[in-house]
Amino acid sequence: MDTSNISHTITEMLTTYHELNGNIDELLEDPSPLDFMRYVAKNRPFVVRRGCSTWPAVQTWNAAYLQAVMRETPVKIAVTPYGNADSAVRNPQDGSIYFCKPLELDESFSDFLSYLRGQSSRRDSLVKYSQTQNDNLRGEYAPFYKDVERDIRWASIALDRKPDAINLWVGNGQSTTALHRDNYENIYAQIVGSKHFVLLPPIETACVNEQFLPCATYAADMSLVPDTPNETVPFAVWDPDRPDEHMTRFSHLSKPIRVKLDPGDMLYLPTCWYHKVSQKSSEEGICCSINYWYDMDLEGTFHASNIFVRNVAWTGSPVQQDRRD
Repeated sequence: MDTSNISHTITEMLTTYHELNGNIDELLEDPSPLDFMRYVAKNRPFVVRRGCSTWPAVQTWNAAYLQAVMRETPVKIAVTPYGNADSAVRNPQDGSIYFCKPLELDESFSDFLSYLRGQSSRRDSLVKYSQTQNDNLRGEYAPFYKDVERDIRWASIALDRKPDAINLWVGNGQSTTALHRDNYENIYAQIVGSKHFVLLPPIETACVNEQFLPCATYAADMSLVPDTPNETVPFAVWDPDRPDEHMTRFSHLSKPIRVKLDPGDMLYLPTCWYHKVSQKSSEEGICCSINYWYDMDLEGTFHASNIFVRNVAWTGSPVQQDRRD
C-alpha cells in the first residue's frame, strides 16, 4: 500500500481542521438545550465559567464536611507509585510497554482522606486516588449525591436521556490522568481544587501514537504483573506535554487546547476527544470533581466516520503495524 498518499491525506485533513477550528468557547451562563446541541453536532467542547457555583457541593465541601458525611465508610482506592493509573508504562522486568492498571484496595474514607491531606509532607509515598468509573456517586458515594444536580438539565433535554453514570473523583495534586478518550458525552464539574485539561480532537488520532498494548496491573510491591490471559488495548503513548517523545510523523501537527477549571467551572468534553488531566489541590490538600457521562449516539455519520479516521490514521503511521481488532 502506498502510504505516501495516505500521509498527504492525513496532513491535509489535520491542517484543514485547524484552519477552521480555533480555541474553545467560554460561556458565562448555561447554554440552552438548542445551543448545546449545536456544540454536540460540531463535536466541539466549551467551558461554562461558574456554571455549577451555586451547587451545595461547591459551597460547602471541605475536608471536615467530607469526613463528617462518610466517616469510616469503605471506599475503593486506586494505588500507584507515581499517580499514573491507567497509563502506558515500561516494565523494567521485560522492557515492554504495558497499559498499566492500578492496585485497587478497600479503605475507610477517613483513612483515605487523611492520607491525601498529609501526602505533601511525605516523600516517596504511594499515590492514592478515588477514581472508580462505575457511577460511584450513586453507589459508594451516594451520601454526597444530594449536594449536586441529579443531571445536567440542558444536556438531558438536548440528548433526550439521563446520565448513564455520575462519577466522583477524589485525589490530590500527585495524580495525573494520561491522555485517553471516552465514548461518552462528558459534562465535567469542578468542586474543590482545580484541574488542568489538555484536549485533542478525535481527528488527531494520527498524532497521538495509539499502540495496542498488553495489560498489566500493579502488585502490592508496585511491580508490574502482566494480566493472564493477556489482551491488548489501543492506547496513546504520545504525551502532548513531552512532544518529542514517542511521536509519529504527524504529532507536530497537533494543536492541543489547554483549559483550567476552578471550583464552580464546568467543561463539556465531547465524545472521543483525547484528554490528559492534572490537578492542583486546595489549601486542605484535596481535589474533588464530578462528571456526568451521557451515552454517545451511534446513529448518523459521526461514529462511523470516527472509526474510518482512526483506521486511516493507523494505516498511515509507521508505528502501528501490528494492529489487532
